[in-house]
Amino acid sequence: MTENQGNPFGGLDLNALLGQAQQMQEQLAQAQEQLAEQTVDGTVAGGAVTVTVNGVGELQGVDIKAGEFDGSDADSLSDLGDLIVAAYRDAKQQADALAGQSLGPIAGGLGGDDPDSPFKLGF
Repeated sequence: MTENQGNPFGGLDLNALLGQAQQMQEQLAQAQEQLAEQTVDGTVAGGAVTVTVNGVGELQGVDIKAGEFDGSDADSLSDLGDLIVAAYRDAKQQADALAGQSLGPIAGGLGGDDPDSPFKLGF
């Protein structure tokens, strides 16, 4: 009887594999907690609108510089809405980059660079 004959998984140590997966899951959860505590700002129109998001992309605040918008007509309010969206997109892009830096090594260990990996996370 060969070494792998009694193991239907071809000699893979499933306990070790499960232990590694659990360790990676714990690292991922810890990294996500740390990201939730970090913030980045997205700013547009020379600082007229600044949006703050945390490292996982959740909106934390919106700051509109006084005197930039009077809000007296629909066009002004529409422009303000557009600027808020643009500032959010800027902040979200930064948050995504931050998440990529923090989670990249962990995701790489879960097949993050391998599109055919069964552990692909989609970061």
